[in-house]
Parts: sequence; structure tokens; C-alpha cells
Amino acid sequence: MNEMDLFPYRPRSGQREMVEDIATAIRNKQHIIIESGTGTGKTICALVGCLSASLDSHKKILYLTRTNSQQQQVLKELRRINDIRSVYGLGLQGRQSTCPLARRDPELRSGTPEELSKLCTEKKRRTIDELEGGCRFYEQTIATSFDEIERYVFSDIPTVEEFVDYCDRRGICPYELAKELASKATVVTAPYAYFFVQFIRDTLLDWMSVPISDLVVIVDEAHNLPDYAREVKTLSLSRKALRHVEKEVNEFGDLEVLDGVSILDIVSAMDEALDSAVEEYLLDEDGLVPMNFLEERLMHAFTLTSRMLELATRELMVQGEIIRERKKEAGRLPRSYIFSLGAFLNFWMNIEERYYVKLILGGDNPSFESYCLDPSIAAAPLLECAASIHMSGTLSPLVEYRDSLGLPSSSPMKSFPSPFPRRNRRIFFVDDVTTKYEDLAQDEEIVEKIEDYIVNICNGVKRNTVVFFPSFNLLQRFLSDGILYRIKRKVHIEDRGMSQNDLMETVTRFKEGAEQGAVLFAVVGGRVSEGLDFPDRELELAFIVGIPYPKPTAKQRALLHYYEMKFGRGWEYTVRAPAYRRMLQAIGRLIRTDTDIGVAIILDRRAKQFSDRIELELTQDALGDVLRFFEEREKERKVSSEKTKMRKVDTKSSE
Repeated sequence: MNEMDLFPYRPRSGQREMVEDIATAIRNKQHIIIESGTGTGKTICALVGCLSASLDSHKKILYLTRTNSQQQQVLKELRRINDIRSVYGLGLQGRQSTCPLARRDPELRSGTPEELSKLCTEKKRRTIDELEGGCRFYEQTIATSFDEIERYVFSDIPTVEEFVDYCDRRGICPYELAKELASKATVVTAPYAYFFVQFIRDTLLDWMSVPISDLVVIVDEAHNLPDYAREVKTLSLSRKALRHVEKEVNEFGDLEVLDGVSILDIVSAMDEALDSAVEEYLLDEDGLVPMNFLEERLMHAFTLTSRMLELATRELMVQGEIIRERKKEAGRLPRSYIFSLGAFLNFWMNIEERYYVKLILGGDNPSFESYCLDPSIAAAPLLECAASIHMSGTLSPLVEYRDSLGLPSSSPMKSFPSPFPRRNRRIFFVDDVTTKYEDLAQDEEIVEKIEDYIVNICNGVKRNTVVFFPSFNLLQRFLSDGILYRIKRKVHIEDRGMSQNDLMETVTRFKEGAEQGAVLFAVVGGRVSEGLDFPDRELELAFIVGIPYPKPTAKQRALLHYYEMKFGRGWEYTVRAPAYRRMLQAIGRLIRTDTDIGVAIILDRRAKQFSDRIELELTQDALGDVLRFFEEREKERKVSSEKTKMRKVDTKSSE
């Protein structure tokens, strides 16, 4: 099969090359890394490249996404391919969003995949055995014609939301049906967890009826993967979790885990250990804890050997498992905080010290955390796959991404230029301000200067504007200083604890204010700077307030040290590269189509350190340069519009 046979559009610049590169990598069993900005058609190129190289060899494709909108795009592109050749595609999401019972019960929605799996298995058993406490949706599902559902799914290739609605109207379970359909799908698109969490990956491979060696994995928005992979292998235990253990003990009893040592005794000792760690090691928001700190505190509290402490943790897990079974039999979410306490202590005591750092986290709910420094641990199963494709608009430096995930040094790395006219976007920076901590502490006038830049340009340019701050703390500082009273436009604010629904309502109101020119205060690296689209006039001006370097916490310093020891490039890999990616993600909101125009202004003199990667221009007249840019672009738009009208007139005349 020719690589472009399945391509449903007229190829644009670079797309044929991208498809061919992906197909070649799959045939060579490689892991290809692709940096390609918005508008280059990464989704369709990845699907066509993978399918052209995989269909004849009967491999299956798992397309991993971070958001529902990305998953929807995959399924919509599959529909176009399906018009050329029958290709079965299926979207998957967790039980929290597809199980009819979980969607109607907040407690079930909070369950982990493992907890919901246990409860689901029990309810299905009761349904089959015609016992009380079964599931009416499962009962209706097994009584429904599967052939009709299969025809619908593989002809229409619905999004997950569309499939859930389809099943709701029939009173059947979309999660159970998706499990059955997965074995017949050539392409499955799912969240990251379906591959990088072992329990879920093993289940998915069983559903798809495919060995991992015949699986091709596509990772969308891959710049998120290193942090995600670290978090997957990280475990924490908080003060609130200990309070939940106490509540569970009140319900099920305070059993002994060793002679003379009860569950509440362990909880009390953990509370004391938390207090001591906060007092001795916490600096600002976190602190490094000696590797044996917690074990030694517990052994000293009860005069235990390390072997006895390990037995105690296992007994906590045994007692917790008994509680989980009792809850499951009662039709409740099979969650046990006692089990989680035992699992955390067992994990904490047995981690490989070279890959982890142990931390105390502060705040209102202090916690112990075993933080994984190496994302290649969670990413290791990629090396067992037939091939993998890693794509994002912000992956540079590609070598850092490859090294962090432990991909082979022979992995192809490709960068594709933006297809949009370069003149449609300008990136300015100023050299008389900075958000560097030491400078802000010594010179309060810097904050005033930054505020003046924001206020003067927001008041002088009536276009939708997002002001990206490096942190919520700095955003709040500007709000406290009264910046809102100086801006003569409607200002919307992304709050730290805002729900997704509230955020989307805020963003919608901001977009609707494009005629008057609204302003949105947000945070770099937050939900506004990644994953949201602002086409046409919905966003035309962006401020980057300061360079979004990671905060120098104990965790961050440990990460820098680990990368320095492993690669000899700690600062480049853990500080400079993440800051660069965050800036590009925020700036990337400006241009989403070839007709969009936009200006970014970086309010920090340190921006010039990134001139090797970003096309920066120093400005001494920020407001004037911004106004001149929009004036020039509007003139071009007007000329272009007039030419289009003339061509239409000429066409009609010739007819």
C-alpha cells in the first residue's frame, strides 16, 4: 500500500514527508519523535502513516491522548479514512465517565479503576446469578443484539460522548460494550493511563486481543509524557488520608497488626512523624526527608525490627483487603484507607533509592511523598511495542525528550516548520524588567513597571488579550496591587481551584468579548495555556509575565541533580527546556489557522537567553510596535479581501 492512499485530503506542505517518515519508522520497528506545530495535521498524518504500515501486518494502533477534544479529533479523522477503506476505530474512557452507575453516583465517580473494576465484577456476578444488588444496565446489555451495536460503531465511528448517549437511550452499558468491541477495532484511542498504568494496560491488551509486540502506540501532546510518567510512579500519603483511616477503624474495628500494636497506634505514630518532618525538613512548600526517616520513627515508636515493620505493613494490607471485600459484597465502593496506608508504607520502604526521592510536602494537608525522578520507568513498556510515535508542537530539545523516556539513541527525530505565514505572528520582549526572585525582592519598582506595560497595552489595544503569569501567587500579587482598577476592559481570571466547568464558562465569556477586546488573566502551564483553541479574533495578544522557570523546590533540585548525574545536563533538561516549552505552549494559543494574526510580549529581559530557539525582537516601544503590527496586518487583510472580491467579479464576467 502506498503511504498516501488513505490520505483523505489534498496534502499540504510537509504532510507527505511526515506520513512517509512515520510509516518508515513503523516498518523499521523504531520510536519516532516528531515536533510539528498547530495546523500541520499531526493527527491525520499519524493515523495514515501508522495504518499504511500496519494494516497488512495485522498490527493494532493505540492512539493516546490527554484530553477529550484530542480524542474526538482522532475519531473524526478516522471517519474520513473509513470512507476510503474500512478501518474500525473505537474511543475508550474510564468507568468514571462511561459506567451508567458511576455517572449517577458521586462516590462511585471518585473510585479508582481497580476499585470500580472490583465492584463491577461483583455486580455482574449478581446479575448473572439473579441475585439482589446486580446491575440493571448490564442485564439489559447482555439481552441486547450485539450485531446492531457493532454495525453502528464501526460504520459511524462515534465519539465516546456520542456512544454514551446512544447507549443511554437504550439503557445499556457503554463501558461493557466497548470492552467487547475493542477486539475488533484496528485503532483504539484512549487516555494515557490505558497504557502507562500497568493494571489498566494489561486489561486493555486483553480486550484488544493483541500482544504488546504487535501494538503501535501514538502519544499525542507528548511534551506532557515525562511529567505524567513520573507521577504514575509516585505515591503519597496525607494527613487527611490518616483521618480517613480513623473513620474506617471506627466502622470496622481497631485490629492489631502486631502484638500490642493496633491500626490506630500506627496512625498516631504517622501523625507524629508528619509533625516532626514538617518541623525539621520543610522549607517553603516541600523538603527532602532522609531515606530511612519514616521507617526509623516507626521502629523506634514500637521497638520493632525492620522485618517486624514490614510484617505490620502487610497486615495492614490484609485487613484492608478484608474491608474491601466486605464493602464490595454490600454493593459499596470497595475502598479501604487502611489498605492504602499499608500499601504506601510497603512502597515507601521498598523503592529503589537511585530512582526516587522522599519528600515532606507542606500546606494545610501535609503529606509524605515518594517521588519518582525517572520517567523512563513508567515509559519502559514502549520498548516492548512494535513501534511508537511521539508528537507535539513543543518537544524541543528532542534529544532531552528521547533521553528522559529512555528511547533508543537510534530513534528518528524530526521537526516540521509551521505552515502559517511568519509575518502573521511577532514575538517581542522588553529588557528593563524581570520576575527573577532576587530582583523582585530588591526592587519593588519592577512590579510597577510590569504592571504599567500590561495596563498601557491592554488599554491601548482593543483586542482579546491573555496575560500569562508564571504562577498563581504572582497573579494574585498583581490583583492585590489593584491592577484590575487600572485596566479599562473586562478582565476574566483563571482561579487556582476553579472547576473545569467554571473555567470553560470563564473562557467562553472571554471569547465572546472579542468585539470590545476582553482580557483574561491565566497561568503558564495551566489549562488555558494548553489544550484550548482561540481561533480568529478570540485571541490576538498574549503577555508572558516573566520566564516560567520551575520553582526551585526540593523536588525540583532533586530532579536537576538526578539529570545532571545521569546525562550531565541537569539545568538544560529540567529548567531551561520546561520553561521554553511552557512559553511556546502559551504563545501557540495565538495562531491556530493560516488567517490568524497575533503578538506575544515577554516581559522579562531573560527572554534573550532563548533567542536561539524563539524568533524574538527587542522592543523599546512595546505599545507602538503592537499597534503598528495590527495596522499592517489589517491593511493586508483588506487588500486580500479586495483581491478576492475582484476575482469573484472576474469569474462572473467570464461566465
